[in-house]
Amino acid sequence: MNTITRADVAEILYKEVGLSRKDSGEILDMVLAEIISELASGKDVKLSSFGTFALRDKKSRIGRNPKTGVEAEISPRRVISFKPSQSMRKAINGK
Repeated sequence: MNTITRADVAEILYKEVGLSRKDSGEILDMVLAEIISELASGKDVKLSSFGTFALRDKKSRIGRNPKTGVEAEISPRRVISFKPSQSMRKAINGK
């Protein structure tokens, strides 16, 4: 399975849109920075026909070290979840 990187996306922007490589990279960086900024401020990010990045708060809980069996508290934290759009699910499943 291949992985697409940030550089790959910037290269696609360069080829498909006709921007310079530098401009393509800067635009991609700006988009990603805006998504990160909105998530950091506590907002969900919905990209039409792609999906939704949502924040979830996880409570503290007791976990166990699988090697030693020692219990430890896992601190509360905020995590990002991604829910793909219906059109993305259809595209991935070949429908």
